[in-house]
Amino acid sequence: MKQSLLDKIASKDARIGIVGLGYVGLPLMLRFAEVGYKVLGFDIDTSKVDALMAGRSYIEHISADSIASARQQGFEATTDFSRAGEADTLILCVPTPLNKYREPDLSYVLNTIDALVPYLRKGHLVSLESTTYPGTTDEELLPRIESRGFKVGEDVFLVFSPEREDPGNPNFTTRTIPKVCGGVTPACLETGVALYSAVIDKVVPVSSTRAAEMTKLLENIHRAVNIGLVNEMKIVADKMNIDIFEVIRAAATKPFGFVPYYPGPGLGGHCIPIDPFYLTWKAREYGLHTRFIELAGEVNSGMPDWVVGKVAAALNTRKKSINGSKVLVLGIAYKKNVDDMRESPSVFLMEKLRDLGAEVAYSDPHVPVFPKMREHHFDLSSVALTAESLASYDCVLLATDHDRFDYELIKQNAKLIVDSRGRYQQPFDHLVKA
Repeated sequence: MKQSLLDKIASKDARIGIVGLGYVGLPLMLRFAEVGYKVLGFDIDTSKVDALMAGRSYIEHISADSIASARQQGFEATTDFSRAGEADTLILCVPTPLNKYREPDLSYVLNTIDALVPYLRKGHLVSLESTTYPGTTDEELLPRIESRGFKVGEDVFLVFSPEREDPGNPNFTTRTIPKVCGGVTPACLETGVALYSAVIDKVVPVSSTRAAEMTKLLENIHRAVNIGLVNEMKIVADKMNIDIFEVIRAAATKPFGFVPYYPGPGLGGHCIPIDPFYLTWKAREYGLHTRFIELAGEVNSGMPDWVVGKVAAALNTRKKSINGSKVLVLGIAYKKNVDDMRESPSVFLMEKLRDLGAEVAYSDPHVPVFPKMREHHFDLSSVALTAESLASYDCVLLATDHDRFDYELIKQNAKLIVDSRGRYQQPFDHLVKA
């Protein structure tokens, strides 16, 4: 079985199945199609499947031309999981959020593997890319696959290879970002490395799926902890009337021993606000408490409240309360220059301001209409930035500093600016740093 699969991968005769066609699965599909593989994509969202089959993209930095090119190469999208047997590999790129108790929610992963298991066949390679706690692949996927009577490592191959996408970053692509891969058995690892080596410049094999799962968590916990540190430093610096962004810029001139991280209104994206809690939850099984990680999570989770406090204080100096004030939030994507809304701190800011009685609007050139989200609901469209529109708001809150904003226009016409991103380096009368 192994050699047959390896031969198919080497000759590009293997059909690549990708489950979940979002910010991770769609770029991966394009890369496989680009080098000549036929790809079968699976998603439960009919609107996504319909768009792809029509050659349209629903992610800003992925062009319709690239989708059309993949279609010409043989790419097909479907909601029919019974077609899983048509693919030789099944790469799972589905969400792994937290539940309301900030515990891992593996329902997307488990529902997906449960939907695929009846259609598994000998020779399949299954790869999980969704970020999760160490042990998920061995404890959850392996027994489900072997329940069909397959021997993993002989009949079917199982690996964990965490995604490393950075949406909107032109300096790194699916091809150029090194890919970590761990297998249940040596044969599993061999097939996984062969698969990803066909489309990615550098594949990094590790000893086990658990090591690969932990690698992804370490990457994001490293960022979460350092962002928590700099967010706490921002609060301290603010009390001392010191500009933390000036301090970071100065510290970053040190050519060794310092990596600059920047504070903001909270953490966003699917990984950094969520992944640390996957490890803290799993660590409890071993009687351990990850206090350092949890403290960083507390600091980062509290940043939206701190920013709203700065808005309240700024309005108060103008004899206004949040209740009844018109507040324009600039940027609702989780980071600059993308349309990705996952876990965006801007949305939490909007909800907190609305709950306090503000009349909230937003402007974001990358998100023309507030999307349907599982937990957040706003019936709003992006406000065009003009001198007149800016002047009509009591406060403009810079939450995500897209490069497409006209910052001079904003400065000249807004009555009050609360800047949570340090975009404005030089102070002026109606600017408040948050």
